[in-house]
Amino acid sequence: MRLRVFSIGLIFVLLLGCGPEKKAMKSFRFGRYQNVINYYKSVLAKDPNNAKANFYVAESYRLSNRIKESEPYYAKAKGREINRDSVVLYYSQALKSNGKYDEAKKELEDIVVTTKDEDFKGRVQREIDGLNYINELSQKHSYYRVKSLEAVNTPLSEYSPAYLNGELYFTASRDDSRTYLATGTPFTKLYKARTSGANVDVSTIAPLPDKINTPNVNDGCVTFSPDGRIMIFAKGNTGKRKGNPDVDLYMSRYRNGEWEEPRQININQPDSWESTPAFGPDGRTLYFSSNRKGGFGGLDIYTARMDSRGRFSRVRNMGPEINTSGNELFPYVSEANTLYIASDGHPGFGMLDLFEVKRMNGRNVVENLGLPMNSKSDDFGIFLFKADRGFFTSNREDGMGDDDIYTFVNEDPNLRVVNYYLQGITMTPKRDSTLEILPNTKVTLLDSRGELMQDFVTGNDGKFFFRVYENEDYTLVGETDGYLVKRQGYTTYGKSVDKQTLKELVTNITLDTVLVLDRLERNKIFVLNNIYFDLDKSDIRSDAATELDKLVDLLTDNPGIKIEMSSHTDSIASHAYNMQLSQRRAESTVRYLISKGVAPDRLVAKGYGEEKPIARNTNPDGTDNPEGRQRNRRTEFKILEIGVVQKKNFDEFDEDKYFKNEN
Repeated sequence: MRLRVFSIGLIFVLLLGCGPEKKAMKSFRFGRYQNVINYYKSVLAKDPNNAKANFYVAESYRLSNRIKESEPYYAKAKGREINRDSVVLYYSQALKSNGKYDEAKKELEDIVVTTKDEDFKGRVQREIDGLNYINELSQKHSYYRVKSLEAVNTPLSEYSPAYLNGELYFTASRDDSRTYLATGTPFTKLYKARTSGANVDVSTIAPLPDKINTPNVNDGCVTFSPDGRIMIFAKGNTGKRKGNPDVDLYMSRYRNGEWEEPRQININQPDSWESTPAFGPDGRTLYFSSNRKGGFGGLDIYTARMDSRGRFSRVRNMGPEINTSGNELFPYVSEANTLYIASDGHPGFGMLDLFEVKRMNGRNVVENLGLPMNSKSDDFGIFLFKADRGFFTSNREDGMGDDDIYTFVNEDPNLRVVNYYLQGITMTPKRDSTLEILPNTKVTLLDSRGELMQDFVTGNDGKFFFRVYENEDYTLVGETDGYLVKRQGYTTYGKSVDKQTLKELVTNITLDTVLVLDRLERNKIFVLNNIYFDLDKSDIRSDAATELDKLVDLLTDNPGIKIEMSSHTDSIASHAYNMQLSQRRAESTVRYLISKGVAPDRLVAKGYGEEKPIARNTNPDGTDNPEGRQRNRRTEFKILEIGVVQKKNFDEFDEDKYFKNEN
């Protein structure tokens, strides 16, 4: 469990003594918590009620992920130099980790009334709400069955399992040649063993090569790309740096039958903790935990995107639906694209609990997996090797010692996994109006809130592929050099299948679409559909505003173009009247675009009246042609210029002068 060690912050004033005590304080600052525990326990042997000694023993146990053992020491940790509210909070968490829910709640109810810190009060109230929820959570029916993986477990620590090509990879504390001073146990290393599902061949358990496992450093928490060619794992906790921020992510590639020398990936930050990585099923999205600045609490879940060279970019916090003021870590995404996390911030039984993140109505809903997957102890590090079974980690009381690996089976008779995918092709019109494939196009999938979900760069075949969810609205954005950026809606409403009709455990549904991008060229004309005006009027109706908002998006996505907004009429009424009416309507559309933030110098209003029909207003026999007249009553835009256009100061915009010049 070494690579889970993290510090939330010190809540005391250092009282530096001399001699052994000074050494103990130095050990505390550098995260050598076991040394601190050993020293202050010797003090407590002579003076059991020493508040300072009790405090440092309690803090050292908490900061080395042994909060259960901190309970009796927090109970006696008192003094002027200690922040009482924080001590009570951690004391309540220790009580909770030992299953003493009522006692934990009582401690919190006292300080939520007396504390003057509103942010802290909110955190305490959330803890109370979580304790109130435990009884309801305990009644939740579960189909999970769990069992200790005794073939792997020892009295020391085994955790963070991962499965790849018939082999189980895990982190373990077994080599006792050197001791990690934060916990007084051996440094952790990465191991693997051949396995058939959960049946491990014990004789094959062996550490990974020395170039992966570094002496006197904690290595662990490994993930693999779906093709098994890239390994990313965490390395750190040497105890050499204050506060233990020295946990970073490393990458190694499998070439010529062996793993190459690992190197740090480019998303690590020097003063933050990055660990518990997990590749998504697409092999490009990396999920990881970090306590970097700008998050919502201690540790948050982040994502990053990997390119073909192994470089990562677009690091993104997964937001407040998933992250809390507590700690979220050990993300894992199954082949069904379900995200699992471990958290002590969402309501749970003990410290870290396992949660499933479900996608519902375009939002992420975090759901506790309940008993027996969770316990009053730490439960984390889940991995599914099939849709209904897998591994996870726990330090629950019935284990063999520290963290142990468990197997689980989900025996829900109605369990059916449906994966929805959207595949499409990027195309462009040819001169004869037929379509041809448009290669090398970036396609981005946005959710209904406009937030980025995935992106894809098409190859020569123009194909893109996304994971989508039932009953959601999306926007596809296509862009490539020489073409207008295109936005196109897509919905999965009405396209889901009835799970009760399915017989297989996993069903994949693939939906199809086409994304058409137009060439970016001068004098190209586009007809805007559904831009209607009331008879003899030029006011923008609500239905026309909806269509013009799409044009606003197009102009925003393509900031380098200047356009002419043109309006056309049929041949009813006089030529002069139609010219005036069409000019007013063109100006009305321009005014609307300007009101939505489009720079005036990117727009020209032009009325053409009945001069440029695209259909006959009358039939050959002279009778009226309503369909033709309807087509002629249209609004268009034409690209006038292509290039960078500087947006003018709207405060200087003179509407009367502008439209007078355009007339």
